[in-house]
Amino acid sequence: MLMPDRYKSRSVAGCEHEDFMTRKRLLVSVVDDDESVRESLPDLLREFGFDVRAFSSAKEFLTSDCVDQTKCLILDIGMPGMTGPELQQELKNRRQEIPIIFITAQRDEAIRSRVLEQGATACLFKPFSDTALSDAVNAALE
Repeated sequence: MLMPDRYKSRSVAGCEHEDFMTRKRLLVSVVDDDESVRESLPDLLREFGFDVRAFSSAKEFLTSDCVDQTKCLILDIGMPGMTGPELQQELKNRRQEIPIIFITAQRDEAIRSRVLEQGATACLFKPFSDTALSDAVNAALE
């Protein structure tokens, strides 16, 4: 659901959210070690009407107070430390069911198939279109 920009976000426990009548805006978290992705992707997601938090690593996301509030996770596959698929498995181990959209610069259909088999909603190859991202997020939230 898209929300007008005039409804300002407020911070609660480090995670931004917004009240619109009785509903809160949905939080989408982005985990990517690429700073340019962490800067540009949240802007686009905010245009779609979501609250967004960006994290530079899986560990940073897992130690944040946003894990329980995240309604969709956009996750890079190849990161130093804990990889995207490893974070996906860790969330499963913790019984935290967050829809995941993987993003990757590696055009490897085997990796794509594997993460989808493990339960990811989508796997987008960088660069991807605004429409492809919007469609994937909407599918994840259904």
